[in-house]
Amino acid sequence: MKMLRRLPLLRLLAINLAIGIVAAIVMVAGLMWLNPAHLRDLILADRSGVAAFVLLLFGLGVTFGSVAMGAAIMTLGHERRRGPGGGTPVAVPVRAR
Repeated sequence: MKMLRRLPLLRLLAINLAIGIVAAIVMVAGLMWLNPAHLRDLILADRSGVAAFVLLLFGLGVTFGSVAMGAAIMTLGHERRRGPGGGTPVAVPVRAR
């Protein structure tokens, strides 16, 4: 188990999965607080409201977690070129034939 923590890719994925799950929890809390289209009322009025809440949380957790992990994977190979403005990317001219 200690060896798995040392692998940078697995650590990157685990951190971004946790970020996605936290974002899903915040999203579900916001949905329950704001009650759009009476979603909270619908979940609380149902006999199996707990199952609906858990499924909503699980679905958003999987979605946001995989988006965060995918974004982290896609940015691995990119170098940021620094221009005169500091952190702004610089356009590289390419000659077409």
